[in-house]
Amino acid sequence: MPAPPPRQPQDLMQLLTRAERLAARRLQAVLDEDGCSLDAWRVLALLADGEGHHMTAVAEAVFLPPPTLTKLVDHLVDQNLVYRRVDPLDRRRILAHLTPRGQAHWRRISREVHAQWPVLSESDDDLLRALLERLVNTLDGAAAEPTG
Repeated sequence: MPAPPPRQPQDLMQLLTRAERLAARRLQAVLDEDGCSLDAWRVLALLADGEGHHMTAVAEAVFLPPPTLTKLVDHLVDQNLVYRRVDPLDRRRILAHLTPRGQAHWRRISREVHAQWPVLSESDDDLLRALLERLVNTLDGAAAEPTG
């Protein structure tokens, strides 16, 4: 019996890209009902912990360049979903928080997303999460290693 062909990095990239695009398309279909973008959903999800986050940390967490994030947060502020405050520990920094209206909006959208999200078994979900975290950590570690 011949050996299977070696796995190529592009095969994994193809699967990861396809999964991400299918998931984003499905999620956006749910969010469209509320007039919410995927980027706004990511910001709301991060701020839903109630801790307040520096704008730099929000930009990194939601994969947006700072100017784009600023425009998005301006829009969320205009909708009374988010507010900004000076960080009491470092007055040079701004913390973003959900307003009470933003918290209610987040809870409603979150319920809708969970209701329409395809369900893996709990063990498959845990396995997928663990493997993706391991892949991210491996890639982060490989990027940090000096070459040469």
